[in-house]
Amino acid sequence: MSEDSDMEKAIKETSILEEYSINWTQKLGAGISGPVRVCVKKSTQERFALKILLDRPKARNEGSTLNCNGDDGRGRAISQDQPAPALYREASQPSNKAALALQHCHLLNIAHRDLKPENLLFKDNSLDAPVKLCDFGFAKVDQGDLMTPQFTPYYVAPQVLEAQRRHQKEKSGIIPTSPTPYTYNKSCDLWSLGVIIYVMLCGYPPFYSKHHSRTIPKDMRRKIMTGSFEFPEEEWSQISEMAKDVVRKLLKVKPEERLTVEGVLDHPWLNSTEALDNVLPSAQLMMDKAVVAGIQQAHAEQLANMRIQDLKVSLKPLHSVNNPILRKRKLLGTKPKDGIYIHDHENGAEDSNVALEKLRDVIAQCILPQAGKGENEDERLDEVMQEAWKYNRECKLLRDALQGFSWNGRGFTDKVDRLKLAEVVKQVIEEQTVPHEPQ
Repeated sequence: MSEDSDMEKAIKETSILEEYSINWTQKLGAGISGPVRVCVKKSTQERFALKILLDRPKARNEGSTLNCNGDDGRGRAISQDQPAPALYREASQPSNKAALALQHCHLLNIAHRDLKPENLLFKDNSLDAPVKLCDFGFAKVDQGDLMTPQFTPYYVAPQVLEAQRRHQKEKSGIIPTSPTPYTYNKSCDLWSLGVIIYVMLCGYPPFYSKHHSRTIPKDMRRKIMTGSFEFPEEEWSQISEMAKDVVRKLLKVKPEERLTVEGVLDHPWLNSTEALDNVLPSAQLMMDKAVVAGIQQAHAEQLANMRIQDLKVSLKPLHSVNNPILRKRKLLGTKPKDGIYIHDHENGAEDSNVALEKLRDVIAQCILPQAGKGENEDERLDEVMQEAWKYNRECKLLRDALQGFSWNGRGFTDKVDRLKLAEVVKQVIEEQTVPHEPQ
């Protein structure tokens, strides 16, 4: 059977609920495209982790990437995996299995772009359990156009940081926009693999900063860009030279000098059958809750900025905004009716849409009551309504509606149903802002 027909067979068209029971109340985690929940295969009662992709462009990109990877585009049902600390066992074996998972992606020309221990999971607790690669939210087919600076700080390759640097300078006008944008390739995953192996061997990353920051610190960025790291004697004295050699060859700044995934799999350290008695310091460090908490906090602070693109919001001047709602209001602003005015700077109206704003203030006070110093919420509602009444007293719809609320022109004489009042004022605003057909 051809590869294409195999792929078509793998993509199912039946509802997932026919084969799996989904626990909608238990969430294992959440990615950028959707949550991960527990499900059980009805025929075998085997538990799985189900990635649910919400229908949006980011999720569709992940779904299409997973289809390339031979998964069901509706979501991935992969065996319930063990948490990241389980990864810190015999380092060469999981390194080999992680490289095999990465090789599968690279053979399909897919760059994962977010390789880190949290995304490498054991299928079960057995010693020979396969390692599974998850979270394809940043994954993309490498067609020579990888340029988006998306990453997790500790594991980011120099080329991705360079892409970010150029992106920011071009956006701010410091350097002109290049007709041929700077790109990187899937070798960024090999750098990340080198960082992961380093962490597995000693328990901490090769590139870090003593200063916590919401953006990647300058000293840490400089270390990554120059490939400056060490093997401290205290933790690395018992680590073999073969293991260090893998790390060195993966953490090469120039991608062309970096090991390929095939080079990693062929390396003697990953193929060694000798049983070493060395106790890795990483396991002891991972048992230290303070250390783990510090790493998690640093990740959370960095991820707040790093897992989204660097977008700065700037507001346009009102006169240059091409917004359909504002265009509609400008047109209405030239035809004031029933005491309601909508401001149009270009037509020189002196009294802006104060009338509408005062009505909206009433709705806001009804929904989220606020009172100033020395007054209660009812007094504040009277004040806000009085202001709105001053600008809208010619509105017949408002006059008729307020009669049902015991309004005497200065305040409400009876207790007011605020939600009902808000609904009435909303109808008044809609009446005044919806254009009428000519008689």
